[in-house]
Amino acid sequence: MTYKKITPKELHERLQSGEKVRLLDVRAEEKFNEFHIKESRNLPKNVIFQLDEKQDAQLSLPKDQEIIVTCTTGNSASKCAAILNTHDYHVTVLDGGLTAWKVYMNSLED
Repeated sequence: MTYKKITPKELHERLQSGEKVRLLDVRAEEKFNEFHIKESRNLPKNVIFQLDEKQDAQLSLPKDQEIIVTCTTGNSASKCAAILNTHDYHVTVLDGGLTAWKVYMNSLED
């Protein structure tokens, strides 16, 4: 399992700089609809857990760009990143997930 992690601060700085970041939120659609980082695309983890070579092409994920994977706390994102990594995707996990993201964003408001 060789994938990197990115902190909420690092991700925020990259988004603020205007960098085009590919964010993949692996939570269930209902949770995604409740809250997500604006630039995120939703792809529920159960789809990734069942991934095989044929489905790989149907994901429409770029293999030549970094994909930052997120979930609520980072656990599911790490599992999904490990699977995507075996399919030759360049993946990074948002450390602490959306829970850490919210804490960081709230700290900016104080």
